[in-house]
Amino acid sequence: MPRQLPLRGLGREALRGLGRPGFRPWFWPGFRAGSWSGGPPARPRLRGTAAVCTTMSALAATSMMTAPSDAESFSAAPCALIRTDAHHSEGLDTWNAAYPRPTGRLNAVMVFLSFPDSHPLTTPEKLTADHFPATSDFFHRASYGSFSLHPHALRHWIRMPRPSTAYAIQRDWSTRHRSAYLRDALAAADPRVDFSRYDVVYFVADPDAPGVDSDATKVVNLDTPLRADGTDIRRVVTVFEEHPPDRLVLAHETGHVFDLPDLYHRPADGKGDWDTHVGDWDLMGSQFALAPDLFGWHKWKLGWLEPRQVRCVQGAGPVRLTLEPLAAGPGVPVTGAAGAPAFGLGGGTKLAVVRTGPDSVLAFEVRAPVGDDADACRSGVLVYRVRGTTRSGEGPIQVIDAHPHTEACRGDSVYPALADAPVALGESFTVPEDGVRVEVEGRTASGAWTVQIGVGRDGGGDGGAGEGVGADA
Repeated sequence: MPRQLPLRGLGREALRGLGRPGFRPWFWPGFRAGSWSGGPPARPRLRGTAAVCTTMSALAATSMMTAPSDAESFSAAPCALIRTDAHHSEGLDTWNAAYPRPTGRLNAVMVFLSFPDSHPLTTPEKLTADHFPATSDFFHRASYGSFSLHPHALRHWIRMPRPSTAYAIQRDWSTRHRSAYLRDALAAADPRVDFSRYDVVYFVADPDAPGVDSDATKVVNLDTPLRADGTDIRRVVTVFEEHPPDRLVLAHETGHVFDLPDLYHRPADGKGDWDTHVGDWDLMGSQFALAPDLFGWHKWKLGWLEPRQVRCVQGAGPVRLTLEPLAAGPGVPVTGAAGAPAFGLGGGTKLAVVRTGPDSVLAFEVRAPVGDDADACRSGVLVYRVRGTTRSGEGPIQVIDAHPHTEACRGDSVYPALADAPVALGESFTVPEDGVRVEVEGRTASGAWTVQIGVGRDGGGDGGAGEGVGADA
C-alpha cells in the first residue's frame, strides 16, 4: 500500500463535531428553506422475483451502513450548492428560468443558411443526418428516457443577404459581426419558420462557404433577446461544422442551452492541452471523450436524478452505501458480480456527495463501459470536485486522479493522464486536500458497487491522506 501522508484540512475535533447530535454544520444557513422542490419521494413498489433479489442484494451490501442520526442524514439538500451569478453556475438549489429545462419533450428547429458567394455542395438532409438521431439518442440515454429532443429540420436552404465573408466568422467573433449574422439569419428565416413553436434554435451554415470557420460553432447568449413570432429568442446555436462534423459536437453545444458550462481548459495561447480538468469524463469537457456521459452532478442539476438517488454523506464516521453505475437505466445492459447479467438497476443511488466548503463538494459516482460510456477506458468510482462560483471555462469541475503516476488508453483518450482516474474494485483512495477516503469494496449480483466513504481519521482504514490508491487485502 502506498505511503500515507498526514491529514490536511479540518482538525480532529472539528471532524468529530460534525457528527454530534444537534450540531448544525457551518454551511446550513446557506441552504434556503423551501428552495428544494418537493419532499421525500414516495418509495417505489418492487414487483417480481428480480425486484426481490435486488432488494436482498442491496440489504446485504448495506448491512454495515452507519446509522444516521436523523432523517436529514439521507437528504441530498445539504450538499446542494447554491446557484450563483457565475456564467453557467454549477449551483443547483434552484433552476435558472432563463434556460429551458430538459425534461419531457423539447422541440428544436434546424435552419440551413446559404450565401451569395457559394453554392452548397451538400444538402440539408445530409447535414441533419450528421447530428440526428445521434444528439437525441445521447440525451435520451443520459436522461434515462426522461428527456426527448425532437428536431424539426427545414428541407431547403435559406439565402442570407450578404456573402459569407462579410460576417468575419471565427471562434472569437466580434459582437458587431455576430449580431449582424443573427439579425440577417432571423430576418431571412422568419417568413418560413414559426419560431414560437420551438424551444431550441440551430442556425446551420453551409460548411463549404468560403467565410465559414468550423471552429466558430457555439451558443450565442443574448442580453437582449431577438423577437420573432411573438416569442423571445434568448440564445441560438450557431453551427459552422464541416461535413461530416466532430462527433457529438451538437450535443455539447446543446448542453449550453440547458445551462451546462464548458469544462475544458482553454490555454491562454490556445496551444496547450485543453482537457486537463475532466479528461474523457463528461461531454462538456470534450465531444471526443471516450466516456461522454454527463456527470451525475449535471444529471442532478438537470432533473434527471431524483433527490432520493443522491446521497449526501455527512459526519465524520464511515458510511457504506451501494452505488449503481451512472449510465444504468432502462434498456442499458449492465454486468453484475462474476459477469452475470444484471437486473433491477435504474432507480437506485447514483451519486454520493461530501460537502467540503461553503462553495465546494466532492462527488463520487460509478463509471463503467455501458450506455453513453460504452467506450470508457476504465471502470470504477470517479471522484471529482465541484465549485458553484467558478464560471464556465475556468474549471468549475475537476476530476481527481486516483492514479496520478500512471495513464491509460494513449492514442484514444483525449487526456490519458485522467483516463485511469477512477478508483477500481478493491482499491482505496484518500483525497489529499480534504482527507475524504473512498474504498471500493465489491459488486452486487444486480451490478451495483459497494462503496465506503469517510472523512479523516474516523473515515475508516488508516485515515491518512495519500497520493494514490492502495489495494486492500
